[in-house]
Amino acid sequence: MKMNVNVNGQDFIATLELNSAVDAFVQMMEAGTVTLQLRDYSGFEKVGPLGQSLPASDRQTTTHAGDIVLYQGDQIVMFYGSNSWSYTRLGHIDDLTGWKEALGNGDVTVTFSVED
Repeated sequence: MKMNVNVNGQDFIATLELNSAVDAFVQMMEAGTVTLQLRDYSGFEKVGPLGQSLPASDRQTTTHAGDIVLYQGDQIVMFYGSNSWSYTRLGHIDDLTGWKEALGNGDVTVTFSVED
């Protein structure tokens, strides 16, 4: 399944994982687009509160640019760098062209929606 990810007006497509967190996230998006404010953290990721908890299945993993994960069950993290931590994988951006530039150096507004 695919998901639309709009970062400050620039569109990207992500391929979603198969897990219960993604199922719950898709239900949220089917009820309406999900718009979040994400803040920069440590120069390799953007993170922000989802506003509700999703079923987490955290595993120690190394992330890469384009990965979208769930942290502590209620925060969305989007990577433009790499990190090793315990996350639930949600998806990955299919084409990283312009990804790092779209995320920029400060806070971003991100809208998630299911692909039509």
